Amino acid sequence: MANIVIIGAQWGDEGKGKIVDMLSAESQVIERFQGGANAGHTIKAGGRETVLHLLPSGILWPDALCLIGNGVVLDPEVFLEEIDALQAEGIDASPRRLAVSAKAHLILPYHKALDKAREAKRAGSKIGTTGRGIGPCYEDKAARIGLRAGDLARPDLVRAKIRHALLEKNILLTGLYKFDAIDADRTADALLALAPRLLPYITDTDALVHKAIQENKAILFEGAQGVHLDIDHGTYPFVTSSNTVSAGACCGTGVAPSAISEVIGVAKAYTTRVGSGPFPTELNDDTGSYLQAQGHEFGATTGRPRRCGWLDAVILRESVRLNGIDRLALTKLDVLQNLPQLKICVAYELDGKRMDYPPQGEGELAAVKPVYETFPGFEDDISGCRKYGDLPEEARAYIERIEELTGVPAGYISVGPGRDQTIIRQVA
Repeated sequence: MANIVIIGAQWGDEGKGKIVDMLSAESQVIERFQGGANAGHTIKAGGRETVLHLLPSGILWPDALCLIGNGVVLDPEVFLEEIDALQAEGIDASPRRLAVSAKAHLILPYHKALDKAREAKRAGSKIGTTGRGIGPCYEDKAARIGLRAGDLARPDLVRAKIRHALLEKNILLTGLYKFDAIDADRTADALLALAPRLLPYITDTDALVHKAIQENKAILFEGAQGVHLDIDHGTYPFVTSSNTVSAGACCGTGVAPSAISEVIGVAKAYTTRVGSGPFPTELNDDTGSYLQAQGHEFGATTGRPRRCGWLDAVILRESVRLNGIDRLALTKLDVLQNLPQLKICVAYELDGKRMDYPPQGEGELAAVKPVYETFPGFEDDISGCRKYGDLPEEARAYIERIEELTGVPAGYISVGPGRDQTIIRQVA
């Protein structure tokens, strides 16, 4: 069976949740491999909208085993809140079909406090963090002082680790950022009070996914954020704190690269970005406002408005190069309806030189000038289209030019938010 990695090919918010949900119908195991509760995946099915932040999007399929890998940083409170919300809707999110890696690191109150304090201190040079404690938690992981999910079985170890971490963090919070100190004992007590509910979910997920591989089950590896927010390969420093590229699926779940059979890159038919950072095709005009309104471009996690612009094929080409993308899933094509013309950025110009890939120097992407190709728009309502040939000629020409520019076929084309509003193409 196919073991598929799904990644966001832009700056996140591409509609990965819908594509994961769709492919989960054919998968026995779905595993989230990086990020934390700063992700927001929205799924519309059966007249109901579900927003997930930590749990794999496949949780809505009753027969799927859902795993949270070691590469994820887990907020215990958000995790339990999502479980409670799903259970209230009659969706089984019990340990029978949901498990968390014992090696996943835990987000604690001091991570969130530091995240917010630092962003406030940055003043005019904000990164655009969600304030969910993601970065500081990954810092503790790298500094080898982090608290892992499996530690919850040892209360004395939990207390010792929290006390040790707060020796330094309280100095930063009170001395540098002028925030209140965090009490170690109260923090430990609150976390350990949640332990009886958390521990049944915590296990060796490596063993579970390897067993699934041996049994030739179909596995879906789900990423969060987007390629160009990758800590190494993204638009640094305006990035997230983990590896969002397809290779992160191996590090974040404990599987070998040989276990991966296909990579699907999810991309909007235009481009959006939340928070700060360079965005060459951003539209600060009526067209940008139209895309934001028609696409309901507000963050599922924070509610922040997303910046909108034309599709950037330079960014997509880089995503193909970094991830080995086999197929694109093109989302929100319907949002482009009624625009008189469409544009695709096919290259950049920097200091008079044409560039087919993003410049790598810090700050250079903010200085490029996009080179556009213009296409006629379409007026037809495509939300009911279920076959590629049903799409207007103008829409098909637009898609086929994206395929030419990226060298990757569009195997999935989303024409609306619903589970069934997706065209599936048989492509080589």
